[in-house]
Amino acid sequence: MPDLGDHAFDNRIADMTGKTWAYEDFVEGASLDLGTKHVSAAEIIEFASEFDAQPMHLDEAAGKASILGGLSASGWHTCAMFMRMMCDAFLLDSTAQGAPGVDHVKWKKPVLAGDTLSGKLTILGKRQSRSRPEVGLVSMRAELFNQHGENVFELENTAMFLTREAAA
Repeated sequence: MPDLGDHAFDNRIADMTGKTWAYEDFVEGASLDLGTKHVSAAEIIEFASEFDAQPMHLDEAAGKASILGGLSASGWHTCAMFMRMMCDAFLLDSTAQGAPGVDHVKWKKPVLAGDTLSGKLTILGKRQSRSRPEVGLVSMRAELFNQHGENVFELENTAMFLTREAAA
């Protein structure tokens, strides 16, 4: 991780001016809509071919023969789709500075070819960094649901956001 006091960090702060979402904008208990994402067979196979080449992610017949019940997205593909949904919903218009990791991820049901995912993110808590007061830490829980309203994915993590003052 770069030294938060270095010149490159100062330049990144300058690039944050005018962002809609800064640390102060996250309210404990609030939920954000992550929109929807249709999952195609082609993208499941493309992702699996490169990153998780297990049969149930590459072939409909193998998927149906598995406990998953059909061609299913890799759990890592589901994580990647969640990340894209979060980027499109708010992250790219924020003062985000990354995350120190993921505390919890659970794939609760298979994501199958043809599913349409919807998502929500709930703010669990927040605090300013004691060592870097220009950075706030926001704890969140994300959930993805299929078109039947079934929870297929959950993730909890903490992300870092600049304060509005630091981003100005």
